[in-house]
Amino acid sequence: MTPAHSVRALPSHAITGELVRLGALLIDCVRAGASIGFLDPLSAADAESFWARIQRAVAAERAVLFVGEIEQGEIAGTVVLDIDTLPNQPHRATVSKLLVHTAARRQGLGEALMRELERTALHAGRWLLTLDTATGEAERLYTRLGYSAAGTIPDYALNPDSTLTPTTFFYKRLGERR
Repeated sequence: MTPAHSVRALPSHAITGELVRLGALLIDCVRAGASIGFLDPLSAADAESFWARIQRAVAAERAVLFVGEIEQGEIAGTVVLDIDTLPNQPHRATVSKLLVHTAARRQGLGEALMRELERTALHAGRWLLTLDTATGEAERLYTRLGYSAAGTIPDYALNPDSTLTPTTFFYKRLGERR
């Protein structure tokens, strides 16, 4: 049986109190090999600094940070909806930092985070979502959720161990154009 989990948008004022936990989650995912923009080892200070930047984006209404909990109060996952687009892209948003702690994987939390992100995006008039990933597990999740691969760029980024990795770009139309 899959454990119950909850997903919610974390307001900017609440992020401050969660910087240490969010940083630990980021470090766990990087240590496990996630190619999410950071190299291993990732310091707690650098991880918390990243989340402080996300906090500023949330405060400026340029992003929405979703957190997922398996047990009450324990953040085990995140995903960011980046709505900071140019004037000719009011219908589009970017998905980033879908992270699930290694101890909480394969319990449906990543899917729950993405479903809540999609509901929020559609409600905000963002009916076209884009994202990129460098891992097969994530690709399988996105495909299962209805995302289409637009293409793969070889040697796009570095893995946490500094080896080059290809990255696949995906998109999903959430509904009809408005």
